[in-house]
Amino acid sequence: MRKFCGVLFAVVAAVIGMPAFAMDLSLDDAVEKILAESQDMKKADANIKKAQASLDAANANRWFKLEGSASYMNLVDVSDPFSGKMSMNVPPQLGGIIAGLMQSPTPVTQVEMPDNIFMAGVKFTQPIYTFGKIGNAVESVRSAIKMSEVSKEMVRREVKYSAVDLYWTAKMTDEIVKISEQDLKSAQNARRNLNSAGRANRSNLVKIESDIATKEINLSDAKFNRDTAHRMLKILAGIDVDAELNLTTEFPREFADLDAKKLTSTPEWEILNQQIRMYEKSARSKRDGALPTLAAMAEYDYMSIANSSGDLFDKKGEQSAYWGLALQVPIFSGGINRANATIDAMNAEAARQDLDKSKKITTEKYNTAIQQYNHLRGNLATLQNARDLAARAYGFSQQRFIAGQTSAIELAEVSSGLYQLDMALLNSKYKILMAAESVKKIGD
Repeated sequence: MRKFCGVLFAVVAAVIGMPAFAMDLSLDDAVEKILAESQDMKKADANIKKAQASLDAANANRWFKLEGSASYMNLVDVSDPFSGKMSMNVPPQLGGIIAGLMQSPTPVTQVEMPDNIFMAGVKFTQPIYTFGKIGNAVESVRSAIKMSEVSKEMVRREVKYSAVDLYWTAKMTDEIVKISEQDLKSAQNARRNLNSAGRANRSNLVKIESDIATKEINLSDAKFNRDTAHRMLKILAGIDVDAELNLTTEFPREFADLDAKKLTSTPEWEILNQQIRMYEKSARSKRDGALPTLAAMAEYDYMSIANSSGDLFDKKGEQSAYWGLALQVPIFSGGINRANATIDAMNAEAARQDLDKSKKITTEKYNTAIQQYNHLRGNLATLQNARDLAARAYGFSQQRFIAGQTSAIELAEVSSGLYQLDMALLNSKYKILMAAESVKKIGD
């Protein structure tokens, strides 16, 4: 029984001590997940729908409008408001005439009037020609829709660039942890060799202990930076922050030529071009507000009058209808049309200046990214060779240290040189990758 319990305890301990399952994540998968989770992409989709709704609103002015109205009124005799009747006093001169007409023996002094009135009507209006007011407004909105669509592409490129940056930053922290672990392990091996040789010179031992303490701090910082970078990557990719990540895409050892063409268009330029067109069309629409509007129109009205509300529909009421054309001609509006058109025209001019500025700055950024890629790529082989030579020099220094032919100070200096070149090589690869991504973001 004790043996069984001991085995069970060992199995449970082994299961608990097993490392958590690590989720494999490639660069492409990370970019796809971050794009799907991006709030900026969702806002871009909402902006497209909003612009499309604006087009529906602008196009609605092309179609006919049908309006209906209905009203009921009960007239009140002000002199006797609670009588429930509406009457009118008749002058004596008219009273006799009315009595004669009615063949009444007594003059009429008061006439009771129907006090319930019901009116209903339907009005139809169809614009025929607006001299460009609606057409230019619709074209302005179409440009706004195009702007929102291109803006989504611009946002997609920004999010993709940020996703790639996050991934390679996290991958770089992984590599820095490995470099720091190897650097610490080498110092610990040097201390072990020093002690095992029975020649633990105090100055050498103090130097090595100092290096070990420093490298332990470097490793601790590297692990903290790795955990921070991984956590941010998981948050933006919609991955559980407690999951372990295994970043499967490795830093390339070699980089191909950059196939970059001359920059002729970017999403930002397209947005500004559409913005210019939008304001120009809007300005024309505002100017056209001073022109006439030709429309077809028709109307039908019904009115019924009765002494009581229950009798309003007992007999046929009065009906009227008409159809025809209407020409509305603005005469004076205080100059508001011209003022609004000027505002839009100046907005178009501002967008035109922004486009000119963007072409200069963006072209320089694009060319700089290409030059940076080629510059770093050209130096990569030399940097790799320098790192390999530093690794060989460190190996020779280790052998001399084991043989007691050099000091811990020289070993530390050679080790520090190797560490710095490892970091420089890693940083150079990261910069090459991000330079290539900058070229894609701007001009792909």
